[in-house]
Amino acid sequence: MTNDYQELKSELGSELINILKYWSENTLDYEHGGFLGKRNHYNEVVHKASKGIILNARILWSYSAASNHLKSNAYKLECDRAYHYLESYFRDKIYGGVYWELSFSGKPISVRKQVYAHSFAIYALVEYYLFSKNKDAKTWAIELFELLEKHAKDKVKLGYLEAFSENWDVIADMRLSEKDMNAAKTMNTHLHVLEAYTSLLKIYKNNELKKSLRDLVEIFLKKFLTPNNHYHLFFDEDWNLMSNSISYGHDIETAWLVIEAAKAIEDVELLKNAQNIAIKVANTFLEEAIDNDGSVINEKNLTTNEIDYDRHWWPQVEALIGLKYAYKIEPQKEYIKSSLAIWDYTKKNLIDKKNGEWHFRVNRNGNAYTEEDKVSMWKAPYHAVRACILLNEN
Repeated sequence: MTNDYQELKSELGSELINILKYWSENTLDYEHGGFLGKRNHYNEVVHKASKGIILNARILWSYSAASNHLKSNAYKLECDRAYHYLESYFRDKIYGGVYWELSFSGKPISVRKQVYAHSFAIYALVEYYLFSKNKDAKTWAIELFELLEKHAKDKVKLGYLEAFSENWDVIADMRLSEKDMNAAKTMNTHLHVLEAYTSLLKIYKNNELKKSLRDLVEIFLKKFLTPNNHYHLFFDEDWNLMSNSISYGHDIETAWLVIEAAKAIEDVELLKNAQNIAIKVANTFLEEAIDNDGSVINEKNLTTNEIDYDRHWWPQVEALIGLKYAYKIEPQKEYIKSSLAIWDYTKKNLIDKKNGEWHFRVNRNGNAYTEEDKVSMWKAPYHAVRACILLNEN
């Protein structure tokens, strides 16, 4: 790799500390416990903002993963704080699982059971266990896995249903957010179940878990993958396609996460297949997702050819990870060249040097959307922290 790429890695190492510093200094809720639910574009606290499970699980994962990477106890307070808030307030002690949303003071206001949320809870609990060796965290992670296998897994048609009521009954509106299609099975949720199970297998050598993870890899290779090296996003319960849009960030993120899942399963042929597909996805990504300024665009509707040119923060960093994986499989200079351009764009346009942290998204001209928040249900340190860590590992 080039000297410029080594500099990129060094800068990401520094940025990891910057991001963690921001979240430590700006998000601890000293009045109501845990972490604040929202800060706006200008880094102003949005008082009485609700607290979402996605944000809180991602905070726990981020601090735990950074602590494990740095081999440091410097963030022990944040790790423990995040875990105890999750366990004390988000955990459903009656029906099991985690609530979707709490009030600012910690009272449940949305008790639906979103499979996506449980995936992130497992992912965070595993990382926290690796840091703290807290056996209760491991036990809880396994409990959540067993709940998903019992209630969410479609044992006949395969895959996982999207969402349930408080007591795990089926519900009509399964949407993850208002922006999403009401689909029974989504690529995004399956991706994070795969991510969570890959992580859980590190600490829980269980045959059922391994079999479920293998099934997930097969689903990505046979159900979600398109002939044109993208991943379909929305399906009904019978696996009928409901949309014809692609998300470039999810394409490149999936490529490397499927590789990690295949590694965890320890299947040489499956891994080889996953790596071959990752190269095809990465090459298509370079052809279609990179704009003239080197940055990653958001989405495309394949029916209308309408393109969303906004630059969201997270596809940029997922691209850095995915392209690194591609380079390790086939050391092509284009993967490095594109990574350098993406990071250069990110430094100039997405890292907010005035108000701290990163912008949620900017338009094609590099102007930030001021209505987007710095901290929110969907704006957490996870994507950027993970990139900073993984780019600095072998």
